[in-house]
Amino acid sequence: MDDDSPDPSFAVRVEALVRQIPHGRVMTYGQIAGLCGNARAARIVGGVAHFGDPDVPWQRVVNKSGGLAAGYPGGRPAHRQHLESEGVEIDGEDRVMGMQARLWQPGVPDEPDALSLF
Repeated sequence: MDDDSPDPSFAVRVEALVRQIPHGRVMTYGQIAGLCGNARAARIVGGVAHFGDPDVPWQRVVNKSGGLAAGYPGGRPAHRQHLESEGVEIDGEDRVMGMQARLWQPGVPDEPDALSLF
């Protein structure tokens, strides 16, 4: 593998992690990159999402401010529709509302009433 090629095992780890994100929750590109071993690889996570397995729930991945992806298949309107179908509210600027309550962290138990607060 040359220096410009992405690490294929990184992409495998990214897809495996995204598959674990619960329905109605989100993670950020940077959060995923860090948990997969390269905190500076948020853009690579975006590339994995763009070119990766379409059966992975990529709709649950947003930018650090909760923003939707223009590169999502169907653009931001489709990204919005998929998240809203999971009960995630999106504001008029195409950002997840109540981002901190929706943000999923592996290994951290969910608070049963946390989502109803926002």
